[in-house]
Amino acid sequence: MMYLFNVLTHMIKSKKGQGMVEYGLIIGLIAIVVIVALRALGVNLGNIFNTISEAVGTAVPEE
Repeated sequence: MMYLFNVLTHMIKSKKGQGMVEYGLIIGLIAIVVIVALRALGVNLGNIFNTISEAVGTAVPEE
């Protein structure tokens, strides 16, 4: 029982995984920012792509 307590105490005091947690939090924050930006620009981007698609569809190839 004391061995288990010592292992748990060592795991709690260990800072090995701290860097990975920080990287995970940064990646999560970046993902949230990207999602918010895409949602804000989503309608405008859809209109732009529709305009481009229509222009390409009506283009006449040169002979």
